[in-house]
Amino acid sequence: MKAPPFAYVKPRSLAEALELIERPGARVLAGGQSLIPSLNMRLSAPELLVDITGLASLKTITLEQGVVRIGALVTHAQLGASEEIGKHVPMLTQAVPHIAHPAIRNRGTLGGSIALADPAAEYPACLVALGASIVVQGKSGERIVAAEKFFKGLFEVDLQPGELVVAAEIRAQLKDERSAFLELARRHGDYAIIGLAAYQSKGNRFVFFGAGATPVFARQASAASHAKEAVSLLTKDLSPPADLYNSAATKLHLAGVLLERAWTQLTTSH
Repeated sequence: MKAPPFAYVKPRSLAEALELIERPGARVLAGGQSLIPSLNMRLSAPELLVDITGLASLKTITLEQGVVRIGALVTHAQLGASEEIGKHVPMLTQAVPHIAHPAIRNRGTLGGSIALADPAAEYPACLVALGASIVVQGKSGERIVAAEKFFKGLFEVDLQPGELVVAAEIRAQLKDERSAFLELARRHGDYAIIGLAAYQSKGNRFVFFGAGATPVFARQASAASHAKEAVSLLTKDLSPPADLYNSAATKLHLAGVLLERAWTQLTTSH
């Protein structure tokens, strides 16, 4: 199939982009790895496509006062190759190779993934586990939303009309903190059956993806004192939906497998 007809514009500044996306029927094009297929299948029919890929201000990675700020247009490949990210946010470095395939990683962006909020996506769970903040901007200015509150439902996020995701802000990992990222898929690059972003700071934070409409913070398992207790508590934290290939019981079992592996990684890396 071919995409339906639409107008196209490529703004030269963020201010211009924010003006354009307020128009009725406008959609934002960032990496395009989800939007373009949906256009071609006529699942989306925007009147105006606003291509923000020329906004250099959204393509930077910076570290200031212990906070890493990642621009929305930083690609998966750039994240995976960044020494800054590898040193200060190693969970994201671990997550990137699990995202689809090289061609998609070369074009897909952090902001696009965050704004789409696919329940099987890696970044949303990572950001919740890391206690990150999402930086959102509209014509009235920036606002900061905690990642845990940003992802509201299936493909639903805390973005108002006329707003863009412009960055994610993550506190740099300290020397005594640990992180782990694990994912199970039928084949490498396929959607995750179940995945886990784990962060150990003053306590543990285990956040699953592929386990619900949004990233699921397993609060009770995170408070457990040992791995077997944590796995036993997963039944209170998770109620994963079945999919075409896996029952809910299978996904819950696999979540426990990942939790045990993550627990081992977090405790043996000290």
